[in-house]
Amino acid sequence: MIADLTQEAEKKMGHSIDHLHHELGKLRTGQASIGLVDDLKVDYYGTPTALSQVATLGTPDSQTLTIQPWEASILKDIEKAIQSSDIGLTPNNDGKMIRLTIPPLTNERRLQLVKLVKKYSEDCKVAVRNVRREVNDKLKKLEKNHEISEDENRKATDDVQKMTDKFVAEIDKTAEIKEKDMMEV
Repeated sequence: MIADLTQEAEKKMGHSIDHLHHELGKLRTGQASIGLVDDLKVDYYGTPTALSQVATLGTPDSQTLTIQPWEASILKDIEKAIQSSDIGLTPNNDGKMIRLTIPPLTNERRLQLVKLVKKYSEDCKVAVRNVRREVNDKLKKLEKNHEISEDENRKATDDVQKMTDKFVAEIDKTAEIKEKDMMEV
């Protein structure tokens, strides 16, 4: 029973880290990354569809993203989706594909992105701590119902705390690497 709780907690904490990586992948670092537009929704025959499901995405060089739709008829829809998104890039449409040129980041924009990285990492830490709190509450309830002993509760609580510390350290390390990447010129 305790093993199930700790496994479930580790799985949920792992999902939080995966979400952090996904969110950080969307941030623009001055280099082309498919993650910038991967989740962008395009109006595809009246249905909002992920850009990656209607076009081939590529990075021919570190400053350019290419989007080649599978159907030429949706070029305008893709262009409209990019312009209405918050990625801050202007699409260049040549009739067959869309090119996005990634400009170098200004120092002011770098500082804004670092603040965003800190916010995402703090949100992730909160999620991990919420998982810890949920597990600890369940352990207390089990002890109260005499399903586990006080010693088992204490040991399991310590194990969950160690797991939480491990995940928080991983979040800090990930955020630090991303911040360093953002501040490189």
